[in-house]
Amino acid sequence: MVTFSSTRIASEYCQVRVGGDVAALKGVMKLVLEAHESAVRSGGDPVLDLPFIDQHTFGFDALCEDLRRTSWDDILRVSGLPRAQIERIARIYMQAKAVILCYGMGLTQHRCGTENVQQAANLLMLRGNFGRPGAGICPVRGHSNVQGDRTVGITETPSAELLGQIEKVFGFRPPQCHGRAVVDTVQAIIDGRSEVFVGLGGNFVAAVPDTKIVREAMRRLKLTVGINTKLNRSHIVHGREALILPCLARSDIDMQATGRQAVTVEDSMSMVHASSGLVTPPSANLKSEVAIVCGIARATLPVSDIPWDAYESDYNLIRDKIEAVFPKLFADFNARIRVPGGFHLYNGPQNREWNTATGRANFLVCAGVAEDPEVGDPTALQLATIRSHSQYNTTIYGLDDRYRGVFGGRMVVFMNEDDMAARHIEPDALVEMESVTEGGNVRRTAGGFKARRYNIPRGSIAAYYPETNGLLPLSFHDKKSKTPSAKSIPVVVRPMA
Repeated sequence: MVTFSSTRIASEYCQVRVGGDVAALKGVMKLVLEAHESAVRSGGDPVLDLPFIDQHTFGFDALCEDLRRTSWDDILRVSGLPRAQIERIARIYMQAKAVILCYGMGLTQHRCGTENVQQAANLLMLRGNFGRPGAGICPVRGHSNVQGDRTVGITETPSAELLGQIEKVFGFRPPQCHGRAVVDTVQAIIDGRSEVFVGLGGNFVAAVPDTKIVREAMRRLKLTVGINTKLNRSHIVHGREALILPCLARSDIDMQATGRQAVTVEDSMSMVHASSGLVTPPSANLKSEVAIVCGIARATLPVSDIPWDAYESDYNLIRDKIEAVFPKLFADFNARIRVPGGFHLYNGPQNREWNTATGRANFLVCAGVAEDPEVGDPTALQLATIRSHSQYNTTIYGLDDRYRGVFGGRMVVFMNEDDMAARHIEPDALVEMESVTEGGNVRRTAGGFKARRYNIPRGSIAAYYPETNGLLPLSFHDKKSKTPSAKSIPVVVRPMA
């Protein structure tokens, strides 16, 4: 990395076409199933973990039928991988005694993001790679506490059990209807059904799809509030009234009435630990996020049995209430976070316990190879939006990208040289991209990008975000998870005049 050269870090590097993950996963599973059936016919040892499948899973026969129906022509065309490489991957998988499958956020940011993850789980289940050492599925989160937020119930779709526990512990009946995911939130702002936006951290405007439309809609709101550690572009796209509430960062020392405070975070491995700041805050006037939320609650709920002052002064009391709402998951919460390294949360699949309607791990079938039938332009390429080396989420620290050898600018689109030749695009020529999704009558274009030859599969291109967020319609998302399809946007690329 220091010399900007490359070092081999993998025994296999599979350049899956953008949008081809389901096809690639099905290809591996198809080979595993075929190897198992061949071994059984010849009297050899089974390849599948039959005891695990029999005792712990549901839907195996349906998955096998789907894999048999899936053609190799479709798998190879959509995945972009040669069959020989898929066969090598399948052999590696079948020979491994235990497998951990890691995936990043990109796997979820497709129209079929949910199916991508489901098929990854299917692959692991075929050989019993859940509930034993060195095996399992590992989502690599983009932020230190994404996992923890969900665990303590921060979701727009709370369960009846969670709502019941909140009512029991705090003595009020919370709203029973579900809230809004990001896509629904943005649509409500566009439609005028929302009047106030409060952002606790984040850079909302720069992170969401349909940049131009969202900016115009945000400016129609009555009030926007940003609770942030740093200024960002969302603060200059605001409602008729706007507040910016600077807050302590997690690295800052947080002193409250009862002394120095620590928050808790959960990582991708379900480890929960305390996090206490070490840096002197830049101002004595900065409040913590907890203090700001408690202050808002005191001002808006003057008659309340909830002791907001106490929660602000002592975060241990908040953890006591988390334990009360989740008594099994967070038993002895405050004591366990004081153990060096924290503690590991209960994880059902790790113990081969399945909290599902069937009481088992469910093989879930994805029909076909997850091609998107709504894009009819044969010249379209699949755009994956990416981050650079000098970038954290939406925050850009510099114009260099050491990962890809790009220096001094971000207006670049990475293309396969055959795709460039087919469109009469010369290296470093300026191009325009136009979205060709079903996103209504709005024309979505982004121009002024330098076309750069890159080792990327045919039919796939990549460019940085948030510069390309305007190409992604709000309506183009995973229908199940409501995650925008930022890693698979069909676009037409043409030279600029």
